[in-house]
Amino acid sequence: FYISHIHTSNNPARAMSSVFVPPPKCLQKTFVAPQRHMFGPGPSNVPPRILAAGAEPIIGHMHPEMLEIMSDIKSGIQYAFQTRNNMTIAVSGTGHTAMECAIFNAVEPGEGVLTAVNGIWGERAAEMAERIGARVNSIVTSAGGYFTNEEIDQALTKHKPVLFFLTHGESSTGVVHPLDGIGDICHKHNCLCLVDCVASMGGVPLYMDKQGIDILYSGSQKVLNAPPGTAPISFSERKCQNKVFNRKTKPVSFFLDMTWLANYWGCDGKPARIYHHTAPVSAFYSLRESLAILAEQGLENSWQRHKEVAEYFHEGLETMGLKLFVKDKNARLPTVTTIVAPPGYDWKEITSYIMKNHNLEISGGLGPSVGQVLRVGLMGGNSSKASVDMVLEALRDALRYCHKSKV
Repeated sequence: FYISHIHTSNNPARAMSSVFVPPPKCLQKTFVAPQRHMFGPGPSNVPPRILAAGAEPIIGHMHPEMLEIMSDIKSGIQYAFQTRNNMTIAVSGTGHTAMECAIFNAVEPGEGVLTAVNGIWGERAAEMAERIGARVNSIVTSAGGYFTNEEIDQALTKHKPVLFFLTHGESSTGVVHPLDGIGDICHKHNCLCLVDCVASMGGVPLYMDKQGIDILYSGSQKVLNAPPGTAPISFSERKCQNKVFNRKTKPVSFFLDMTWLANYWGCDGKPARIYHHTAPVSAFYSLRESLAILAEQGLENSWQRHKEVAEYFHEGLETMGLKLFVKDKNARLPTVTTIVAPPGYDWKEITSYIMKNHNLEISGGLGPSVGQVLRVGLMGGNSSKASVDMVLEALRDALRYCHKSKV
């Protein structure tokens, strides 16, 4: 009788819900993402074919079909990187995750790291290495510059690091760094060569094996035009086997421990794969599709198209009277162009005006280039003369209508 009485009571206090935070009203409205021209330094627009791949039904991250997709991804990354490294995977996370994966696995506390800083990514690599207790030294050049092989050789002789970090496509400054010979210099000094190619892979010639790169990583959201959230990475077994898999200490991150990740990706030769983490299944679908598109187009065709479109863009900018930030034509990154911020204008007003009136994203500077440049990314499917014409018209319009100081 007592239980029945409680159940049927009209007492408001007893009828109240046990939750004390109400359902948010904002989630009762349908969200529709705006369609925009994504011409900043990333992410890029995702083509319908890749969006459709990401919408396929979810399967288990250990299902045979998923392991087959992972194998396809591995083959696609090997093609994009031009490597035969078996230790090739996609990290579940953005390019920063792959950067940490490389540093955390290749360096132990107390060991030396040398970073080449010609933009924000060398700065970030130095901070990551410092956080795990490495002895970090840096060589630094001005934003828009790069290092000669002689300068790198001298720095390696002086600091004797176990790892040298270099950014191939420095998206904060618009520089593509020469790579030939640097791997050999590192090996002469018994040092691993780690290269960031997040902003360059697929848009600039890159040959991991031929150029002697020991660890190379990228991201999904640039030239590949996939959603952000997966990061290709490859380790050269010849140079990394002892350093990465015969450590005195475990990597500081369990999530990024390559002994676990190598097993999950089937790279360690063991008959069974052991659960490590729940992979982003839909993101892997998208990454596979983006790598398939790159393979269909052909790397050399993609490199050539990005080069031609960038040159067409640069000519258009100079015709408008705008100046390119990177003076050396051979050092200009084809995927991300840096334009000297027009004198007398507020760069923030320019980017805001273009977004509001043209539904088009371009960005300001980042790190050392803040306040100095406008950045325009034309990557993957966005790398076309039609895209260039769209950006040039938006810039012309902004320079006509944005406020220009008399100073």
